[in-house]
Amino acid sequence: MKFFLPTFILCFSFLQAQSIYATFNVVAQKDAKLAFVTSGRIENVNVEVGSIVRKSQILATLDNEDTKTLLDGAKITFQFAKRAFNRQEKIKNYIDEGKFDKVSSAYEKAKNALTYQSILYDKTFLKAPFDGVIYYKDIEVGDAVSAVRLKTIFKIQSKSERKLILEFDQKYNKVVKVGQTFEYKLDGDDTTYRGIISKIYPYADFNNRKIRAEVKAKDIIVGLFGNGYILVDTK
Repeated sequence: MKFFLPTFILCFSFLQAQSIYATFNVVAQKDAKLAFVTSGRIENVNVEVGSIVRKSQILATLDNEDTKTLLDGAKITFQFAKRAFNRQEKIKNYIDEGKFDKVSSAYEKAKNALTYQSILYDKTFLKAPFDGVIYYKDIEVGDAVSAVRLKTIFKIQSKSERKLILEFDQKYNKVVKVGQTFEYKLDGDDTTYRGIISKIYPYADFNNRKIRAEVKAKDIIVGLFGNGYILVDTK
């Protein structure tokens, strides 16, 4: 006697073999909290929430007249030390070795002092670490900041690049692979989207025993969520 499984059971088994259910949250591909790492008073604020910025663009500036004065002094000292070193280097075979070493040491000290003052001056400018959009601002002209107690004054995220943080059952840890397709829908949106798994986290969450993966996306609002299926066999 032959037994046949109902058609709906066969279809269900086929779907289970082909896809793995996953939920996801949308986050920015890049996201950073920005703060001054030196103390001072805010002199200029150049951006607002929603401002689109380029990498290395100056977002805010501290009152830096004193730092600039020290930097200018270090530049002058370095220039004189360099001239003296160049003159002595041309005739070092004809002068006392100790005298040349003294000039050489002064030159190196002046160079290091210039580098140090340049670093301090550069710290008075807060710059964008990458192209993106400002989505948080907590600073105004005249506010004081402290290097002892750092305060986040801007938050920046990539303008359009996003990633879906997927979560799926740990029992599929040997099945899900980088490069597989993820078909998904955003909550409240009936449109079906597709993406490719670009990263799988090498651990399972202790709280829910889920494994995470990433799928790159674009132009989705950060904070949205949804669900979909990882296609483990697209043939």
